[in-house]
Amino acid sequence: MIQEIITTRSPEEVLAAARTFFARRNPLYAAFPDKHGAGYATFRGQGGEEIVIGVTPVEGGTKVRGSTYLFTPQVARFLSTLQPVGEVEEAVG
Repeated sequence: MIQEIITTRSPEEVLAAARTFFARRNPLYAAFPDKHGAGYATFRGQGGEEIVIGVTPVEGGTKVRGSTYLFTPQVARFLSTLQPVGEVEEAVG
């Protein structure tokens, strides 16, 4: 599932917040940095499950997309910690 939000935070702030957020979860739901680059970071959790956070600057803020298979509630919780510009959108993908 892909989840999306537009936030007032910068792309760099979002990716830094993601690294902190996912590492501090209960060990069962923690995910640790795997790969990163300009505009994205991936994390690995329980059983090798992957979380991908992508960021893109847009007018008025940063578009943040989170994608995962098993960690959907954790991604939703992370996105809820960001200061939104507009409504949270959710797309099945």
